[in-house]
Amino acid sequence: MDLRKLKKLIDLVQESGIGEIEITEGEEKVRISRQSSAPAPMLMAAPAMQPMMTGGPSGSLPPAAPAAAPQPSGHTLKSPMVGTFYRAPSPAAPPFVEVGQAVSKGQTLCIIEAMKLLNEIESDVSGTVKAILVENGQPVEYGQPLFLIE
Repeated sequence: MDLRKLKKLIDLVQESGIGEIEITEGEEKVRISRQSSAPAPMLMAAPAMQPMMTGGPSGSLPPAAPAAAPQPSGHTLKSPMVGTFYRAPSPAAPPFVEVGQAVSKGQTLCIIEAMKLLNEIESDVSGTVKAILVENGQPVEYGQPLFLIE
């Protein structure tokens, strides 16, 4: 997708007042979202390494490599496999954990579905969940960070 199309999409999001738009063109996928608060625009890679752009309220494209982003401290729990991330045992059930919740070593944090098998992922440390780094129902790669535990 060329820059002219991206600029037009960013302008469309700004003018229409919609919060987010996602466009798939062939194997390219672009998500542009407006953020009402002050967070800086972010460049994110999709699970299949497809380019995704997020434009902020100014409509400008983010820098190619976010160099000055502060790294959160704590233990990062990474995915032990490729699959689909689920925060709860079923769609109607509450999530296993929430941000700010204390967890103990061996406690189930999520499920990763791989080849129709549901694999419970347990915490390998005790602490407090500082961040959940993956959205429910999203595909994850081997070694992808899932949780930040401090």
